Amino acid sequence: MRILFQGDSITDAGRSRENDSNTGIGYPTLVKAALGFESPDKFEFLNRGISGNRVIDLYARIKSDIINLNPDVMSILIGVNDVWHEYMNDAKNGVDAEKYFKIYSMLIEEVKKALPEIKIMILEPFTLKGTGNEAYWDIFKAEVEKRAEMAEKLAKSFNLTFIPLQSKFDDAVKLAPAEYWLADGVHPTAMGHELIKREWITAFKSL
Repeated sequence: MRILFQGDSITDAGRSRENDSNTGIGYPTLVKAALGFESPDKFEFLNRGISGNRVIDLYARIKSDIINLNPDVMSILIGVNDVWHEYMNDAKNGVDAEKYFKIYSMLIEEVKKALPEIKIMILEPFTLKGTGNEAYWDIFKAEVEKRAEMAEKLAKSFNLTFIPLQSKFDDAVKLAPAEYWLADGVHPTAMGHELIKREWITAFKSL
């Protein structure tokens, strides 16, 4: 079974561009370790997350990095850069919530048409207040919530598995400070990646 992880820097997590066995230091590798140990030689793991990607960037590489790879299962975590790119510099190159839903829907439609047997898991975009977003926290949080709502709406529209993450991180902050889980309010620490991995595996085993 071929499992494909798609998304932005949270998924990328330093993965190799030359060696598929190096899936980075994030949740894809934690999933790989857990499932690979549990069921030796049953799964093949591919990570095609790219740091900085918005949903339109992911859509632009739909053929080479999704369809041509012919995965049996794909998970997607995308959305925070669609917000962050609007506020992190002068370019103001974000993707508004309505366009995010439209492009994401186009991507899912085309993937399902090309790969009708594929199983897709949609991960919820999330954030906590941190050094990367505190200067514009209120609007940033509100906009990430909009992308999260759209991601859930999309999953329901296509009858896909949706993995809630924001509430999990909100609960985690009751146990340790935000930076313990997300180093800058966006990028997970090792413990943050472990949180995602646990939710991912629970959802995967329910497919």
